[in-house]
This record gives sequence, C-alpha cells and structure tokens, in this order.
Amino acid sequence: MVSSSFIILGLRAAQMVFAIIVMGLTAYVAHWYNVDTLTSSPSQINWLLAVSIFTIVSVLYLELTPRFVPKLSHQLVAMGLEACNALFYFAGFIALSVFMSRLLFCRGSVCGAAQASIAFGAMEFLLWTASAIVMGKEVAKSGLGLSLPLPKLRRNKSPSSAPPMKEVPQAA
Repeated sequence: MVSSSFIILGLRAAQMVFAIIVMGLTAYVAHWYNVDTLTSSPSQINWLLAVSIFTIVSVLYLELTPRFVPKLSHQLVAMGLEACNALFYFAGFIALSVFMSRLLFCRGSVCGAAQASIAFGAMEFLLWTASAIVMGKEVAKSGLGLSLPLPKLRRNKSPSSAPPMKEVPQAA
C-alpha cells in the first residue's frame, strides 16, 4: 500500500501546477478586461487570481515548514489551510461559472481562458478536498497534540505534618 506521505506529495505537486495554470489564465482574462475594455476585470476573476497566489503560499508553507522549521508547523494550521483553500476554490469557480452563464456573448481566446479557469478551479477544489481528507485522517490517527500537562499538586508527606488548627473560643 502506498504511504500517505507519497499521496500528499503528489497532491501538493498537482495543486501547485494547477495553481500556476489558474493564475496564468485568470491573469490573462484580467489583463484583457483592464486593457481592451472600458470596465475593470470582474471580481470573480480577481478572486480566483488571489486564491491561486494564496495556494502557492499555502503549498510552500505546508511542504517546507515541517521539513526546515518544524517549530513553526502545526497540524491545526495545516488543516485550516487545507479547508480554506478548498472553500476558496469552491467559491471561486462557482462564482465565475455563474458570471459566465449570465454573459450575453462569449467568444474568443478570453472566453476560452475564463472557461478553462473554471475547470481548473474545480479541479483545485477537488484536490484540496482530497488532501484535507487525507490530512484529517493523519491528524485523527496521531491526535491533535493539544493535551496540556496536568498541574502538580502539593501533597503533604504525612497528615501529621500539617500545622495544628486553632480553636476559636465560643461566646457564652
């Protein structure tokens, strides 16, 4: 059976390659809007462009931090990055597909690039969901590592070593 570290490494490589592809496609569409039209690029395009940059930073953190700076690596941060990337790509490709469905016309290389970025965004969503599931299984196996040390209680060595109690005289 293949080790989960090889699976994660393969997923990370695919996530990085697809993030670069999404970044290139969305940057092309954003450039076209900003240069050839009178309107600025749609927020859906800008969102996928920002998410692809966030993905590159996330993959670098998830792969390099445990290897070179293990004190800065934590399982909960890794799970948070996995979940955030999956949710960001889900929101991005759904929003862009709704935007594209409402266009009056779509033709040319810009339209093809926008449609391709939807497809690659959906693939990124699936990749991040798969890696979050694998990471979740690993975290569940190893535990979160959040157990706090129990406080040390002072215990008297013998009951007779306690100081004597004073009796308070009662008023008559």
